[in-house]
Amino acid sequence: MGNGKRGWGEGSIYRRKDGRWVGQYEVGGKRRYIYGKTRKEVAGKLTRAMADRDAGMTFDAGSLRVGDYLDRWLDSLRDTLRRRTWIRHEEIVRLHLKPYLGGIKLDRVNPLQVQSLYRSKLDSGLSPRTVQIIHVTLYKALKQAVKWTLIPRNIAEFVEPPKVPRKEIIPLSKEQVKRLLEAAQGNKLEALYVLAVQTGMRSGELLGLRWKDVDLEGGIVQVRRSVFNGHIEAPKSVKGNRSIKLTRTSIRALREHERTSKWVFCTNVGTTISVHNLHNRSWKPLLVRAALPHNRRFHDLRHTCATLLLSKGVHPKIVQEMLGHSSITITLDTYSHVLPNMQEKAVEAMEEILDGKD
Repeated sequence: MGNGKRGWGEGSIYRRKDGRWVGQYEVGGKRRYIYGKTRKEVAGKLTRAMADRDAGMTFDAGSLRVGDYLDRWLDSLRDTLRRRTWIRHEEIVRLHLKPYLGGIKLDRVNPLQVQSLYRSKLDSGLSPRTVQIIHVTLYKALKQAVKWTLIPRNIAEFVEPPKVPRKEIIPLSKEQVKRLLEAAQGNKLEALYVLAVQTGMRSGELLGLRWKDVDLEGGIVQVRRSVFNGHIEAPKSVKGNRSIKLTRTSIRALREHERTSKWVFCTNVGTTISVHNLHNRSWKPLLVRAALPHNRRFHDLRHTCATLLLSKGVHPKIVQEMLGHSSITITLDTYSHVLPNMQEKAVEAMEEILDGKD
């Protein structure tokens, strides 16, 4: 392409005084700009942008308000995200982004306005974690707006979200686990709690188990789906589709579990159990019977499983595969509190090796 010699409709590329490359083209009589560090990068973006324009995929951001854009963005995601993720984005857009930024033109919103939004939300009593989720949602939405060539840059990149203190993981102790499982004996969902502790499966994965996923002879359970309040979803990540070897205790609990539906754990009429009902009608009363703190979460059983395995020297890669983490980095970061104990065992092993012991 030439250096501004072609017509706007054909696109042109030039270099600014600061060294940054800029591509220009026209949509509906208005100029659009694309930026990049190299001419090659801008040329590729410009080709794709003009192809989108010619295919009718480029909107006129000049009159498009943030609120209207967010509605379009949400609609485009409806069939591409896990339902619970889409619901969370929709709530953030409806409750926090549209009331504050919705009336501003998409190409006029600036970092100061966004930073002020975060500040006002913190001042109103929202937690740093919730405000961080607001930031992530806005960032994703504006990133897509850049891809659609509605705006030249993602201004959320220039805004600092609040720092979120790392939440301490407090797994159940061995004694607490024993009390919990003793209190669950005879419970309709006893097998669910046994599996939660001994496999580390998420609540939605447990509620999404079908009997066809369970091989009691081979002692293996296949995680193939997750259920969230009646909606069937794929596991959280690609690694979420996995096989887990069952303990003898888990096999025995499943053999004794009543079969009344295709679902391993179901309601009295054979339908899936909602996560809400699991927590409120089963988990909370179980904590009372086991004399455990009322603020313990069902998800703590997953942390308990991982912590017990790691503290016994099970390789983190095995724990990652059991839990279905997308990478071992997540496993190591999440359970870093167990690593000092593992290092002590490594030192002991090295001393035994150097001392000539087996």
